[in-house]
Amino acid sequence: MHSIYARVNNASALWSTCVMVLLGAVALSSFLFNADPKGDLGIVSLKVYHSKTRRYPFKNEEIGFVKFNLSADLTPLFNWNTKQLFVYLEAEYASAQGVNNTVVIWDRIVRSKEDATIDVVQKDKYRLRDLSGSFSNVLAGQYSLKYNVMPYVGVLSYGEAARTSEPIEFPAARDSVS
Repeated sequence: MHSIYARVNNASALWSTCVMVLLGAVALSSFLFNADPKGDLGIVSLKVYHSKTRRYPFKNEEIGFVKFNLSADLTPLFNWNTKQLFVYLEAEYASAQGVNNTVVIWDRIVRSKEDATIDVVQKDKYRLRDLSGSFSNVLAGQYSLKYNVMPYVGVLSYGEAARTSEPIEFPAARDSVS
């Protein structure tokens, strides 16, 4: 006859196997949903100003400020396995040396399908700064709205909902913020 420990072990093994098979099925079913959200992104203004750095008060740098219009419908990304979305606006540009830079200038966490329709007219949440300290030799930049789908079970998926139609040039730096 089996002891009580053997019976508990068999029951827990059966239970954990069933749970793992169920979670595997949930994770695999996420690949069946192919949503393609669309949005519109427009850059209203891009201004660059001279500024002092925070760490080194005698060093000058240039800081970029972006104002944008953004509208996107991300509701197709929500299904029964979607926990939340991480949505962010990204600036991509290359320096004169050919170094590609990607900077996040705005982000938001969307936790429900009701909040997945985004209509934003505002300025950037994070400032544009280049490692060289200057935007004078920087090529024109592209701006795009990207998202990460965070499921309850499974792998993260990434995508792009909107992009500017043409690259936007960085203007010459101004002396004061107006």
